[in-house]
Amino acid sequence: MTGARNVLGGDLQTCCTSPMTGFYRDGKCNTGAGDMGAHIVCAQVTEEFLTFSKARGNDLSTPVPAFNFPGLKPGDRWCLCALRWKEALDAGVAPPVILSSTHASAVEYVSLNELKANALDPV
Repeated sequence: MTGARNVLGGDLQTCCTSPMTGFYRDGKCNTGAGDMGAHIVCAQVTEEFLTFSKARGNDLSTPVPAFNFPGLKPGDRWCLCALRWKEALDAGVAPPVILSSTHASAVEYVSLNELKANALDPV
């Protein structure tokens, strides 16, 4: 996981540590062989996205204490599954992304232009 790159070609930056995100719960959108969902898009979630995700069977807003998951609220940053972000984009509810914290492999699922068009951080 060391040396991971972001979609801009730089070092992968931290997405969020409160709540702690990432497939490996290291605050970064790192990925590896066990990450079947490709949790690699760092996004700042919105109410619209949380509602959309819940309707698709992934409730990210309800706390799950057994997994030390506080539940997300609008404005929180989270490493999203690339295909879920793309699905949300196609539905018009994609949350904005943080390019410096989005793993380089995200471009295997969504175009860099689509990510840039929905970016919070300047390109």
